[in-house]
Amino acid sequence: MRRGSLLILLVILILDFVLGAWLYVRWRDAKFGTEIRVAASRYGVDPELVRSVVWQESRFQADARGTSGEIGLMQIMGPAAEDWAVAEKIEPWEHEMCADPGTNTMVGTWYLAKLIKRYPDTDDPLVYALADYNAGRTHVLRWAQGPAQTNSAAFLEAMTFPGTKKYIYSILKHYRGR
Repeated sequence: MRRGSLLILLVILILDFVLGAWLYVRWRDAKFGTEIRVAASRYGVDPELVRSVVWQESRFQADARGTSGEIGLMQIMGPAAEDWAVAEKIEPWEHEMCADPGTNTMVGTWYLAKLIKRYPDTDDPLVYALADYNAGRTHVLRWAQGPAQTNSAAFLEAMTFPGTKKYIYSILKHYRGR
């Protein structure tokens, strides 16, 4: 085979790989579209925000498990799931039910909506809610002192967990960067 033919074949293979990867990501991101839209509609959250959290938490892997007991697409912890089950009057309830993508997105979206409403007096409640979702309320209250109580830039500056800061920036980029 001549050098020109090999180059053309290589270009075709690269384009095929890139197109395949792009199609896979599009399919994966749309895979749980119905579950995300239903949960987002029920709890008044932008479906693109839910999709961004799912992307960050599990990369759309419904069977994802965290080292601290998090389950599923939105990496739901037991206490949040139990709060949802009580609020929705679901009995009997077991944390393992969060392995179902529909249930998982309902619980995670309900919890996210609850957290967003928790910070109404801030310039960007989403920053505080995402910090709470990732690191917990105790840490948010520790970081939200002085100007950081209402100013999200000061809040991010006061944050002592680099991983949480990266988590927030990643979701916001995915969500607002579209």
